[in-house]
Amino acid sequence: MWFEESVFYQIYPLGFCGAPFENAPAEYNDQGVKVTAFSCGENGSSCAKSTVPEETGAASQSQAGPELQEKPVPAAPIKKIIDWIPHIQKLGANAIYFSPVFESDTHGYNTRDYGLIDRRLGTNADFKEVVQALHDAGIRVVLDGVFNHVGRGFWAFHDVQEKKWDSPYKDWFHISFDGNSNYNDGFWYEGWEGCFDLVKLNLRNDAVVNHLFDKIRYWVEYFDIDGLRLDVAYCLDREFLKKLRGFTNTLKPEFLLLGELLHGDYKMWVNGEMCHSCTNYACYKGLYSSFNCMNMFEIINTLIQQFGPENWSWFRGLHLMSFVDNHDVTRIASNLNNPAHLPLIYTLSFCMPGFPCVYYGSEWGEKARKEEGDPALRPCFDAPRWTDLTDHIERLAEIKKNSPALNYGAFRSVLLTNHQCIFERKCEGEGKNYERILVAINAADYEFTAHFDAGCGQAIDLLTGEVHDFGGGSVLPPYSCAIWKMEH
Repeated sequence: MWFEESVFYQIYPLGFCGAPFENAPAEYNDQGVKVTAFSCGENGSSCAKSTVPEETGAASQSQAGPELQEKPVPAAPIKKIIDWIPHIQKLGANAIYFSPVFESDTHGYNTRDYGLIDRRLGTNADFKEVVQALHDAGIRVVLDGVFNHVGRGFWAFHDVQEKKWDSPYKDWFHISFDGNSNYNDGFWYEGWEGCFDLVKLNLRNDAVVNHLFDKIRYWVEYFDIDGLRLDVAYCLDREFLKKLRGFTNTLKPEFLLLGELLHGDYKMWVNGEMCHSCTNYACYKGLYSSFNCMNMFEIINTLIQQFGPENWSWFRGLHLMSFVDNHDVTRIASNLNNPAHLPLIYTLSFCMPGFPCVYYGSEWGEKARKEEGDPALRPCFDAPRWTDLTDHIERLAEIKKNSPALNYGAFRSVLLTNHQCIFERKCEGEGKNYERILVAINAADYEFTAHFDAGCGQAIDLLTGEVHDFGGGSVLPPYSCAIWKMEH
């Protein structure tokens, strides 16, 4: 599929656009849209949520005073992304993953309305324009699908708050009227991992599933999105995941389902019936701690466990998303003890099995720590920056996208010490489909001469374009990396 040869760029839109953390009250939308629930069938089975625009056409405009008619309409915040497209293209990313964009109470993961772009970002038409501009630039679009839970401002939950037992939506959630919530709702409900501003949906209720699928169909048909990143996929009902995979297969060829997974056997969720891929959190910690502890054994042994040549390797054949940071964790420039390791860790992330994702701002070395709070990790930048690190990531992106070995090749460790590693990515095949690459990293502050059987005499360093001769050993300068394309 297309994602296997992609370089992703992640944006957290609410932070990227400088949106206020708290949204306006759920009852009224300052886009001129009132939120109403239409009539429902028994148990809410035929109920559909609708957003009804107020009259904003010529007739209503003509009744306004001249000063109102002449007032310029400010550009929607979400359109700022269009201004960043040249930067994203230059960086080499050809897919973008947006954290939540739909109407929510605060941070995006507490959804109010799956059919409405968050008023703090713009309108549905504004976002459609953004997606079209990205597609015109050759960049695919993946949205955050937050289906495990909704916010307390979600219209159906609000109906339950008002009507209790009489609400046709009471079975959309996991509710007990024998208890009470922390918010004194007069009933208990299940929240996500004890967070009661995140109300868990009942994904075994057909009405809930039909509602979600109706919105997903709308996202594909109206916005023309290319896939979904499934928030907390490890919490999702697996029968729901199977239904989701079958449904999205009917919407668009090669529609991507990317699960957020933390630990465990990823094949329980990534398989022919559920997700196509997932986040490789199993390698996330090993990537930075291998450099901080000067122990390259940690990350290489994890990669051997996951993708090595042995039959017992866990995830051979899977293409997982690799990353050094994201919207939920400390930025990599703050996580690494030595800034000289920044280019090296990105080299590892881009060249290990899978496909890489770069978090906006980190490509130029932006810093922020998780302890400072989530808003610190999700800032608004006036404009993108370009540094030596960005230059390096640009080169990595072009190498990755155009390399059969890095996209599909097997993994083998060639040389490993505490401070150095060399590994092979090899793609078998005929002609241009055959490629063998060695990736070499020296994390030490001293020169290192590596002696190993390269299997050939020379290679081209794809980072520099220079010929590398393996005779007499391979000299690795301090804090250096090389991507050798081996002669065939």
